[in-house]
Amino acid sequence: MPVDTPAPHAIEAHGLRKAFGKTQALDGVDLTVTRGMVYGLLGPNGAGKSTVVRVLATLLRPDSGTATVDGLDVVRDAKAVRTHIGLAGQYAAVDEYLTGRENLVMFGMLSGLTRGRAKARATDLLEQFDLVDAADRPSKGYSGGMRRRLDLAASLASRPPVLFLDEPTTGLDPRSRLTMWGVIQGLVHDGTTVLLTTQYLEEADRLAQRIAVIDRGRVIAEGTPAELKARVGGEGLEVAVVDPADLGAVRAIVAAHASDEVFVDAERRRVRAAVSDGARALAAVAGAIAEAGITTEDVGLHRPTLDEVFLALTGRPVTEDEASDDDGAASGDGEPGGPGGPT
Repeated sequence: MPVDTPAPHAIEAHGLRKAFGKTQALDGVDLTVTRGMVYGLLGPNGAGKSTVVRVLATLLRPDSGTATVDGLDVVRDAKAVRTHIGLAGQYAAVDEYLTGRENLVMFGMLSGLTRGRAKARATDLLEQFDLVDAADRPSKGYSGGMRRRLDLAASLASRPPVLFLDEPTTGLDPRSRLTMWGVIQGLVHDGTTVLLTTQYLEEADRLAQRIAVIDRGRVIAEGTPAELKARVGGEGLEVAVVDPADLGAVRAIVAAHASDEVFVDAERRRVRAAVSDGARALAAVAGAIAEAGITTEDVGLHRPTLDEVFLALTGRPVTEDEASDDDGAASGDGEPGGPGGPT
């Protein structure tokens, strides 16, 4: 018998468009996601990230364009797509009056597992997500981090090859966020493909092998974190002085070795500029500052951040709050029902 050949990419989208009234939530989005990786969608509220996820998860029909998940068309094969995906949204979808174990058994059975297999799968997931001690307590007593882990575990009840995580660490404390990152990395290590939406620059940098920067419904840049940072320029040289009166002199010294505009932050007593040869510029600037007798708090190099990438591409920070695409998308004009796992 012929053996089915997996689709070359876990996710492909071409020219996706979606409008809610006069609001164009998606304006020709293209994505290609290789199997077995974390692919990040980075952008502010209202950029279109959640709408992309809802289209790919068959919760919304695109107005135009095409998309496939695991080789299946999200419109034509919507029912089959739902058996190949898991989805964890921005808010935990578990039943707070059921125990953690009962929630997982329920989601397993909703995903098509027999009761026996659902119970066995629940036991495995409780261990995987470090929820064994709380397994038989009602989930309403769980901490925020525990509820998010339970929600993610529920989305994996049917062992989907593709997992959509829509801002999975929203509202978590730093320790819980680190725990969730470790869980996500473990899933990818085991072969799951993850599409992750986030506003957290550190999260995208830590988890994603490739990132699409989305703004106003369009992909404005795509690549590895290193490739995106390279678009801003090379390394940055920064000098922090003790006496604000020395800022002018330091600015002149840095300008002699900068490859772009020099920025002065008077409040923080810092001078910063991009440099093409970081090591050589650092040595030259440090020597000139010492020769001038200027006392510094710090002189060093740093690479651009993803926040600087977004600022350079759009002219504003990624955390700027705009009208959220969630409002329109949540109204739901897609097919009834949801994918395997909580929505």
